[in-house]
Amino acid sequence: MQAPDDFNPIVGMAEVLTANVRRIVAPNPSPMTYRGTNTYLVGTQDLAVIDPGPLDISHLEAILAACDATQRITHIMVSHTHLDHSPLAKPLSERTGAPVWAFGTAQSGRSQIMDTLAASGLTDGGEGIDHAFVPDHVLQDGQSLEGDDWRLEAIHTPGHLGNHICMALGDLCFTADHVMGWASSLVSPPDGDLTDFMASCARLQERDWRRFFPGHGATIDAPHARLEWLIRHRKSRETAILDALGTTPATARTLTQAVYTDTPTALLPAAERNVLAHLIDLMNKSKIKALGPLNSDARFSRL
Repeated sequence: MQAPDDFNPIVGMAEVLTANVRRIVAPNPSPMTYRGTNTYLVGTQDLAVIDPGPLDISHLEAILAACDATQRITHIMVSHTHLDHSPLAKPLSERTGAPVWAFGTAQSGRSQIMDTLAASGLTDGGEGIDHAFVPDHVLQDGQSLEGDDWRLEAIHTPGHLGNHICMALGDLCFTADHVMGWASSLVSPPDGDLTDFMASCARLQERDWRRFFPGHGATIDAPHARLEWLIRHRKSRETAILDALGTTPATARTLTQAVYTDTPTALLPAAERNVLAHLIDLMNKSKIKALGPLNSDARFSRL
């Protein structure tokens, strides 16, 4: 895992990563976004923009300034509908005429158990959901889009969000927030589903990748090692939660205080959502049960 201080890009500047891939970091650093959202430009003439980013005019101008007189933006692709990835898609489309492609709206791809949890009154957490987002075109799993010197394949990778997709460019993969270059991905019910997240990790493991381009943080040069780390990390959290649960029923909040002992106070709400995601996954595995209706205040016990 790369040390965070090793990634210090110049915000707003297009950095060349390969012959036809550039990265522009948005000016939205935070504990949830690290240095900022990574926006990618793919191509040398007809350009695809992956994850335009937050609604920030200076970032919009930076994207447009990265295009010279021989280039035009023909496709805008959104990996998922968190507020740090999708809101700038519409203004960029209006300026360029390029259509917006995504898996769907904020509720697309959400699992049935998460629909039930949302109906209980639990709202989104973490980065915040772009509920107003509607793509011009829906990208299906496995569908490809093409430019003059690129071909991008959509891979539906629910978990961080139900509508999350990665984009494959040969043996390179734009992993957005599923696999990041600085921390593990937030899985925040009811929009994030850990069971789906682990299945998506396993799906990515099936292919021979050379490099990952994440939604936050540095390029990942050892993608399979990173995937293995993510899976081990989640399994270790699961073990810690089960150990903390012991023989006494407990809520996600109580378990968070027992497991996340070194986490800054400001990040504890996100940690609590992660614990809830693990508890729901453990229910799916028939290792624990909820005592009463499933909601954020539910008590859980081991079976």
